Amino acid sequence: MARAVGTGAGWWSVTGRADAAWTAWPVGARVVVRRRLPDGRFSDALGELLATDPSGVVVRTRRGDVRVEAAEIAVGKVVPPARPRRPRTGEPGPERPAD
Repeated sequence: MARAVGTGAGWWSVTGRADAAWTAWPVGARVVVRRRLPDGRFSDALGELLATDPSGVVVRTRRGDVRVEAAEIAVGKVVPPARPRRPRTGEPGPERPAD
């Protein structure tokens, strides 16, 4: 039987896929999912969790929605909300009014 295995710092990996640990994540939470690519490298999907089921997850990243199939998931976790982005130099911000 498959089981979720803790890897420290809130990360988990799954050996087998019988109990999809990601199905317990709340939709709308900010998550990071590390997936194994076909060439053996890894890629992360960081963003808002849109959907989850035993077959995988859908994460809304800055570049668009990403579907990660269960067989590709290596590790993942729910992460805190992103810090507010600072304005770039020369852009109006809360402390710098527009001209």
